[in-house]
Amino acid sequence: MEVFSWLQYDFMRYAFVAILVITPLFGLMGTMIVNRKMAFFSDALGHSALTGIAVGVVFGIEDTNISMIVFAVIFSLLLNQISSKIAASTDTVISVFSSCSMALGLAILSRGGNFSKYSSILVGDILSITVQELLYLLLILVLTFGFWIFGFNKLLAVSLNRTLAKSYHISAAWMENLFAILTALIVMVSIKWIGILIINALLILPAASSRNISENIREYHFFSIVFSLFSGILGLVISYYVNVATGPTIVMIASIIYFITYIWGRKNNL
Repeated sequence: MEVFSWLQYDFMRYAFVAILVITPLFGLMGTMIVNRKMAFFSDALGHSALTGIAVGVVFGIEDTNISMIVFAVIFSLLLNQISSKIAASTDTVISVFSSCSMALGLAILSRGGNFSKYSSILVGDILSITVQELLYLLLILVLTFGFWIFGFNKLLAVSLNRTLAKSYHISAAWMENLFAILTALIVMVSIKWIGILIINALLILPAASSRNISENIREYHFFSIVFSLFSGILGLVISYYVNVATGPTIVMIASIIYFITYIWGRKNNL
């Protein structure tokens, strides 16, 4: 059928599989990020990718993915520590570190007018994904589901009441650090194909849309994953036929879903 003609190309099939892996990750992680009011945190991680690449360039690391991941993990743990010890607003602290990190990365990468070779990471290109990179995504997906099965209830307890969680011998710091590391891994592994400028939107919008219409935690997770998958698949197909960037197309669809669910939730008092 002509409507499925895009599947005849290898790069589109790889991109489709990537969407099937990435979007459930974003939908699942986004629920907790929205619950914990960590939108600034995930956005800061995305911006830190530039600094991670810059660190790799400075130290001569050929595979900048490694330097991005290592820097993002350290950056996320540092943000956690500082946010818990500084009396200022958490959003303020994260914004300061995000701005400083991004400025440093831009300064290093733009030296000598060479930033153009790294500009593609700002928007991303999921059509360039390879089989090996798909395997990395599948590994992250397995790790995420493993964490959700064994750690979600503990993380939720910490989010709701740290004192109560402590009475059940749950280490708040340990769970928060694990969640920060997992978020950093997902953002860094995906950012090459999603793009720095829009990756946070894909983490937040499906979960925010789900919260507009969900009546319990199961619906919250289910609808978040469904909205994320739907936005990803439809965005990929539309971007192919309209010949526009895939990432921004997915975000526009996710935004439309958010406004629809917002209106629906208001009408039904959800």
